[in-house]
Formats: sequence, C-alpha cells, structure tokens
Amino acid sequence: MKKEIYIIGSGFSSLSAACYLAKDGYAVTVLEKNATLGGRARQLTKDGFTFDMGPTWYWMPDVFDRFFADFNKKTADYYGLQKLSPAYSVYFDKDDRVTIADNLPQIRSTFESIEAGSGSQLDRFMATAKNNYDIAIGDMVYKPGESFFELVSIKTAVRLRRFLNSISSDIRKKFTNPKLIQLLEFPVLFLGAKPSKTPSFYSFMNHADFGLGTWYPEKGMYTVVEAIEKLATELGVSFERNADVQQIVCLDNKVNGLVVNGKFRAADLVLSGADYQHTEQLLDVKYRSYSQKYWNSRVFAPSCLLFYLGFDTKIANVDHHTLFFDADFEQHAKDIYDHPKWPESPLFYASFPSKTDLGCAPNGCEAAILLIPLAPGLRDSEVLRERYFDKIMARLQEVTGQSLGEHLITKQSFCVNDFEKDYNSFKGNAYGLANTLLQTAFLRPKLRSRKVRNLYFTGQLTVPGPGVPPALISGKLSAALIAKYFKP
Repeated sequence: MKKEIYIIGSGFSSLSAACYLAKDGYAVTVLEKNATLGGRARQLTKDGFTFDMGPTWYWMPDVFDRFFADFNKKTADYYGLQKLSPAYSVYFDKDDRVTIADNLPQIRSTFESIEAGSGSQLDRFMATAKNNYDIAIGDMVYKPGESFFELVSIKTAVRLRRFLNSISSDIRKKFTNPKLIQLLEFPVLFLGAKPSKTPSFYSFMNHADFGLGTWYPEKGMYTVVEAIEKLATELGVSFERNADVQQIVCLDNKVNGLVVNGKFRAADLVLSGADYQHTEQLLDVKYRSYSQKYWNSRVFAPSCLLFYLGFDTKIANVDHHTLFFDADFEQHAKDIYDHPKWPESPLFYASFPSKTDLGCAPNGCEAAILLIPLAPGLRDSEVLRERYFDKIMARLQEVTGQSLGEHLITKQSFCVNDFEKDYNSFKGNAYGLANTLLQTAFLRPKLRSRKVRNLYFTGQLTVPGPGVPPALISGKLSAALIAKYFKP
C-alpha cells in the first residue's frame, strides 16, 4: 500500500513536488484553500479579459525544460513559447525610453549609444554573469540547504568576494550612467532585496535577462500551471480545491494528520507549499521551529499593489513588458526597505499581454496589469489604492499621449490585505524572503522540520528563493529529501 502524502497549497513549488513524489511511488493529494489552483499564479477572467494574477515574466527557460525532462517530457508537449522582441522597454522620462532587444549584441549597442565604452564593460560583466549562472543552475541551487558543507563542493571558487561584494558596487565599478546602472540592477529586484544588499554572485540574473531572454508561454503564465497540473494528474496526483487546512496534528513529535475544513484526516507525511510562517502557526507552539521574533527579524521581499485593467482601445507607445523608472529609484527602495511607507512617487511595472496574445482581450481592446512594489505589512485600504491608481494612470497617460480613463471598461485591484487573505502571506509579502547574504542557501528556513518528523516545507520562503524557476527547483529538493528519509 502506498504511503499517503498531503501537500498544502498548489503553487509552483507544490505542483513540482507533487509530480516528483508521485513519480517516486507515493499517493499524493494536493489541498488548495482557493477555488482554483496555482497559488499566487492564479488567473483572473473578467468581462472578456484574461489576466495572470501573479508572475508575468518567463525567465530561465532551461529550468522549465529541465523540470519536464525529469519526466521524459518536453515543454513543447504542454505549451508553446514565444521569445519577446523587444524583451521589454524602460521609461526614464516621458521622452526618454530605452528598449531592450532580444539578443545581447543589440543590447551591447544600446549600452554603447548611452555611454561610450560601456559595450566592452558589458561584455566583461556578462561573461561573469554567465559563469555565475552556470555555477548556480549547474550546482548551487539544486542543494537542499541542509548544511554549510553543501557549498564546500561548489566551485565556490565563486570566490568569496562574489558573495561579500554587492551587485550594486560591482555594477558601479564598470558603469557610470545612471540609466545603465538601473537597467543592470533591475533583474535582481526579482530576488526581493535592494541591489546594495544582494551579493554580486546574483548577477546570474543578468544572464537570465540579457543572455537567455524574456519569453511568453501561449495564453500566459497560467498555461504553465495547467501544464504541470496535467502532468501531475497523469502521474496519479489528486487535487482538492476549497480545502482549507486549519491544523497540523502531531503525536510524539511526528505528523499524525490534518484538520481540513473542520474534519480530521490521518496523514503519513505533510509537505507545505503554503507560507512557511503561516504553516508553523498550524502547529502547537512546542512544534514550531521558528519564533515570531525570528520572522519579524527577516528581510522579506516586497508586497505590491496590482491593478488588472481592461481598455476598449489599443494603447500606444508601450511594449508587452514596460517599466516606469521615471521616479527616484533609490527613494522608492528606501520606502520599501529602510523606512517602510507608501512611496510618494512610485516606480511601477506594466504588462500588456494583449500586445502579444490577442486572446487576452476582446477584439480591439487592451489588457493591462500595473504593479507598484510596496513594503510588506503596510496599511492597505481602498482609499489608498485609488490614490495610487490615479498617480500611475496619470503617468501612463502622459507617456502614451492618450486619455485612457474614458476607455477603462474593467478594473480590479489586489494588495496587502488580499495577499494575507488569499495566500496566508506573512505581512502580505508577495515574493517570500529576500535573497540577502544572510538569507542564502543553508541560512534560509529549512525544507525539513527540525522538531516534527514527516513534516516538510517547500516554496519561496525556503531554498533556493523567490521566483517561478526557483519554486520548481524547491519542489524537486523537498521531494528528494522526502524520498531520502521516508521510504515508500
């Protein structure tokens, strides 16, 4: 008889782990508290428009390929991919727009046109970034974070300085133009920390950006959720929606079962892909590995304010991915990390998926997703949401030269309160724990509970960190530990 494993949550890390565990011979059931699967990567359909509610960037295609290859499948067996050209564009002012091409030679030319001599500097920077990427993806991120000694074998000829120096200082040694600096610092924002607090080793994100390019899965990122759900179902995984886990029951320091929608279920093992801090609140205090003081002392990645908008006209002068850096970058970072508050003049990101995928919007219309990064734990209200909607809409209208308010036909917002309610997210964070030096690898919360046998974790608060590709890897790491210590 197969041993029964329950997985809490259905985000990318949970879906990944479910596939590996089913392949290893376990009976796997995924419990999702919401009506749809995907966790933060859910989909919203409204008034004929379709929006990815969470991740919208498809980077590191090799990680997705490696995931499906583990099951003798190909990405193409489940969905098509289109490389975006341009990858994205950045506004530094309403009349100052830099477009990032889909290949490194053209990006090099763009840099050279902005700052003489920066092309050769970019060559050197990107060579190091690729080397870091090869070490990270080839070895480092596939370690379970159980011990410091995991890193000893790694070509930690990643030399110590690549961990002790910040990526911000490395970039500033090579480039002086503020626009180029911001372009190179932008990718590490996906890791959730200020560039000045992010080790220079994480320049591998620049290779993910400029080297590997930005892709779009047909019909959006939710297609990837559906693909992994299909694979999991083929492997025998069961899914239950509207299944709210209210307690993890332990007996003699070992998992005994779960309380789901008020009813007890016996369980041989539990793996949680839900928010780590929330999962520990489901345990009696004596079984928790980390105190509230610990969580309050961690550096969390930002939360965000999101708007899902539908317009009855096409929008000019924007690309599929468009960044608005026409505000003080450093001040916004301080408002997130140093003195948490709502930013007076926020940077923001806009996605217009209907530029690439006409199916995202009715004919002649445009789908838009606007995102403002925010400090986690801020007070959230409809009044504040509307105030910031007006701020960024004014800037969007100025850039596009269009009066868009009269063309807005559907609108929905999502912010701190929603992250807490829908995902049990600590302080409403959107991306988990930031990848700072002291929150890297074995210094992150563990995949395996230190106090409860047969309780495991996966996802963006543990190794390897925030982002969709790391989530897929996290699921694989958790499944491997379970296979090591819990024989089917």
